[in-house]
Amino acid sequence: MSSGNSEYFDPRTWQLIDIFDRLFAGSCNTRLIAMGDEPVYYPADDAFAYHRLVFRHDYFSSALHEISHWCIAGPERREQVDFGYWYQPDGRTEAQQQAFEQVEVKPQALEWMLSNAAGHRFRISADNLSGGIGASEAFVEAVAQQARYWCDMPMPTRAAQLAEALVESFGGTNYSQPHQYDVARL
Repeated sequence: MSSGNSEYFDPRTWQLIDIFDRLFAGSCNTRLIAMGDEPVYYPADDAFAYHRLVFRHDYFSSALHEISHWCIAGPERREQVDFGYWYQPDGRTEAQQQAFEQVEVKPQALEWMLSNAAGHRFRISADNLSGGIGASEAFVEAVAQQARYWCDMPMPTRAAQLAEALVESFGGTNYSQPHQYDVARL
C-alpha cells in the first residue's frame, strides 16, 4: 500500500486507493500510490512488477486527476513513463498554456465526472499558478462539453467501471446527467 502518516491521511483517499486496487490491480496490473511529491505514472519495470499511478500527497483531487489520465491512455501509452506526454511545469507562457489546455480537456472532463460520482467538488485547473495565466473560457467550456459528450456516448471503459464503484462507495450523484456539466456549476 502507500506510505505516509495515516494520522493526517484523508480516509476517503484510502478508500479510493482500495477501490482502484480492487478493480485494477489484478486486471490491469496497476496500483494507485499516494504520497508522491509530483504526480507521475510509471510502467512496470525491474524494480516493480506492477504499474504505479502516483498522486500528490493524500490529495483526493490529485488521485482522481491521475486516474483520469490513466483511464484515457491506450495500451502503448501505458508502457511509457507519464504516458509519454509532454509536460511543462508551472510558469508556462501563454503559448505553452494553450498547448497544456489542448491535452487537458479530456482528463479534466473525466475528473469532473469521477468527482461527481464520488460526491467530491471538482475545480478546473490551469496548473499554472506562477505563470499568472488562468484557465481560458474556451478551455472551461471545452471541458464541460467533453463531459456532456461522455454522458451521451460511452465514456472510457475503465472510467465507467470506476465511476460506478465510486457512486456505490461514496454515494455521489449520477455522474451521467449532462445538466451537471454546466460551467456555471464550477
